[in-house]
Amino acid sequence: MDDALRELLDRQTIADLVHDYCLHYDGNRPEAVAALFTADAEVDYGPEMPTIHGAADLQATIAVGLRERFSATSHHVSNLRIDFDGPDRADGTAYLYAWHAYRDGSPDGELWGRYRHRFVRTTDGWRIAGLLLQAAGARHFHRSVMHPVERE
Repeated sequence: MDDALRELLDRQTIADLVHDYCLHYDGNRPEAVAALFTADAEVDYGPEMPTIHGAADLQATIAVGLRERFSATSHHVSNLRIDFDGPDRADGTAYLYAWHAYRDGSPDGELWGRYRHRFVRTTDGWRIAGLLLQAAGARHFHRSVMHPVERE
């Protein structure tokens, strides 16, 4: 297969991973979210939470939030940029707007920020090997300390 065609197909597959993350998270499907990650993935949602290591730990961690803290969520990504580092590795940035409704009656939370991804091609296809959440702004969000979006 031609290199340019392979890259186009890889870009679409990686974009689908990012969109599937939002779809499954908002659908309250932690098992499906975890299946998008490598077994040794590192996920950093911010300094108030320990770094999550591996798909199994991710599934367990987000299941608590999805089933106990949030009554609904809605994640929107845009401005997706993918930079390849060889044929089997890529880095990505996606802008994020996230809305959370809380079970405890707290005001709805909103977050504006970015996802920073590391992607790898595995025997099962492209997977997320790393995710870092960065915040540009928030309102009534359940965490008060977040990694900031880099600015000059």
